Amino acid sequence: MDPLSDVLSLLKPHAYVSSGFDAGGDWAVQFGDQHKLIKCYAVVSGDCWLTVDGIADPVRLVAGDSFVLPTGCPFRLGSSIDGPAVGAGEIFPAARRGGVVTLNGGGGLFLVGSRFGVKGNHADMLLGLLPPIVHIHEQPEQAALRWSVEQMMKELREEQPGNALVAQHLAHMMLVQALRVHLDTGGGDRVGWFFSLGDKQLGDAIKAIHAEPAYQWTLQELGEIAGMSRSTFALRFKERVGEPPMQYLARWRMLLACDRLENSGDPVATIAASLGYESESAFSTAFKRVMGCSPRQYGRLKVETTTSSVAGDLSTDWMRPAANNGSRRLEHRVAAAAVGVQLASDKGPA
Repeated sequence: MDPLSDVLSLLKPHAYVSSGFDAGGDWAVQFGDQHKLIKCYAVVSGDCWLTVDGIADPVRLVAGDSFVLPTGCPFRLGSSIDGPAVGAGEIFPAARRGGVVTLNGGGGLFLVGSRFGVKGNHADMLLGLLPPIVHIHEQPEQAALRWSVEQMMKELREEQPGNALVAQHLAHMMLVQALRVHLDTGGGDRVGWFFSLGDKQLGDAIKAIHAEPAYQWTLQELGEIAGMSRSTFALRFKERVGEPPMQYLARWRMLLACDRLENSGDPVATIAASLGYESESAFSTAFKRVMGCSPRQYGRLKVETTTSSVAGDLSTDWMRPAANNGSRRLEHRVAAAAVGVQLASDKGPA
């Protein structure tokens, strides 16, 4: 698979819900932290403003526009940029398939949308690779994404046989359609892993890493694939992607390892060999350096969190005040390592 497909396949969409929203008059709704929810919307009629936490410029949405919020950041929709907003929890009922929520009698804005969750202890890191807003306002891209959103509503409302599988494919389709358009439009000076895929030279190097993660890549070889000298490639990769090439390779290998540890019964030695490590010991050392725990500890954590109904969502649970026990401490370390954060207690003296 290509790098974007690799990342999206690890996210494992689930828990699909689709609904409509009809608002009128002066209105605004504030949506909190979406907790690993990806949202896709199409504006059927009317217009509104969208603001997303951490993004300076608001986005004007008009009829025909579609937009995707891949990273789960808090956001606000409203008839104007400023003014008080009602909390989403006050007007939206519990998840309801195919329903329409009306605010102030409706008539000013009507949009349809679908949302789906993503699984995995590493989902935060993977979502962090994607842009916070994808705004589609050009034809024919609008029609393609809107069809997907409306088809998702139909599937979830009618509950035909096989609709869960269709919904899963539609969720991936919506996200890929939106991300493709976003990658093809705009300037080429944007930084981050996602936009580096659109850089011909860096994109070729990233593709090579994803195509053969077990290969013993060197800076020289990756630089040659990118058509650059070793030093130029290393500098540009770090500037554009955000980390050195060898660090990126190691982190990607560990994310693949996490997926295998979570979803297969393969022994650690087999996983190590499949990712290019000559011994289980060498793999365990690399895994602990990146993830903050050993592969076997990670495997035990997966079992413990499943049986204790944590539902695999460390994005909220690991931030709660922790009991002084090894399991909770391990959750903290794994979740932090997945997003590249070093724990304060793990640092040396200041």
